[in-house]
Amino acid sequence: MKTATLNIEGMHCDGCAQSIKAPVEREEGVKAADVSYKNAQARILYDPGAIDQARLVAVITKPGYRVIGPE
Repeated sequence: MKTATLNIEGMHCDGCAQSIKAPVEREEGVKAADVSYKNAQARILYDPGAIDQARLVAVITKPGYRVIGPE
């Protein structure tokens, strides 16, 4: 297991955080995701054999949010 900590721009409320968390958690290989509007960050526990960080970023950026880099 690996943890990715991603800084996210474009969230305006806790609803935005939930709209990121739900599709990320549906991805195969993702065990858990914690998305914080307050911290503008996502912490994702995932299996690197099943999914890579680039795919996680793609899922987050698809609805228009911006990942500004891993911590």
